Amino acid sequence: MSQKIRANSVLPARRERLTLETADDLKLVAELALPAEGEPVATIICLHPLPTHGGMMDSHVYRKAAFRLPALAGVAVLRFNTRGTWSEQGTSEGAFDNAVGERYDVAAAIEYAEFHDLPNIWLVGWSFGTDLTLMYGLDPAIQGAILLSPPLRFSEPEHLEPWAASGKPVHAFVPEHDDYLQPAEARERFGAIPQAEVVGFDGSKHLWVGDAEKVLDEIVRRVAPGVDVPLPREWDGPMELADTSAYNAHNLAAYRDVPVPGPAQT
Repeated sequence: MSQKIRANSVLPARRERLTLETADDLKLVAELALPAEGEPVATIICLHPLPTHGGMMDSHVYRKAAFRLPALAGVAVLRFNTRGTWSEQGTSEGAFDNAVGERYDVAAAIEYAEFHDLPNIWLVGWSFGTDLTLMYGLDPAIQGAILLSPPLRFSEPEHLEPWAASGKPVHAFVPEHDDYLQPAEARERFGAIPQAEVVGFDGSKHLWVGDAEKVLDEIVRRVAPGVDVPLPREWDGPMELADTSAYNAHNLAAYRDVPVPGPAQT
C-alpha cells in the first residue's frame, strides 16, 4: 500500500556514518547514503548554509535529499558538517573560519568521493555553501555545480572566472523572494559564466521552506537526466520515520532574526 512521503519519511538506502579527515588534521562528521541495491547513477556532495545561523548537514533540503534520493533517483548523497558545525550526528572538529579554512573541508569531501569511486560527482551548495562551491569546488573530479540561494557574499568575481573557463555546468536556483540575491541580479552577476543557468523559483524564499520537493526535482533533472521527474510523492515499500525534534529545536533557535554585520548574515 502506497504511503505519502512526508518531511520525516526515510526511504531505504545503505547509510554509513563517516569521518572525513582534512589536510589540516581535523575530523569532520559525515554521512553517505547510497541506493539500497545497485550502483548510484550520480553523486551529490552537499555544502550546507552558514553554521553561525543554523546551517548544517541536516538543513532540511539536504536531510530530505539523503532520506529520498537514493531510493527515488538512484543518487548517492554525501553530507558533512564543516569545521565547528553541530548536527544530530555530532560536531565536527575545529571552528568556523569565515570561508578560509573551510577550503580543506571541501577538499576532504571531494577526495573521499573520488577515492571511493563514487560516480558523476556534483557539488550542491546552499547559501554559504554556494560560496564554498565557487571558491574551492572546481576540481577535476567534479562534473558541475548546483547553487541554492547563492548570496555571492564570500565569493568574488575572480572565483567565477575559472568556472567560466572550465566550461563545467553551473546551475543557480534563485528564489523570487531571496533575502540576498534575487533572480534579475543573479542573471546579471552570473553572466560572468557563459554556461551558467539561472533558474528563478516563483514564490520561494532563501530557506526553501515548503519547496524542498521542487528543489530536489530540479537537482535530479540536472545530475541524473535519465530519471523521470517530478519524483514520486508516494512510496510503495518499507519506510521509516525520523525523529527530527532535536533538529527542529536547534533550527528554530538558530534562525531568529538577529542582525549580524557583514558576510556572516547569510
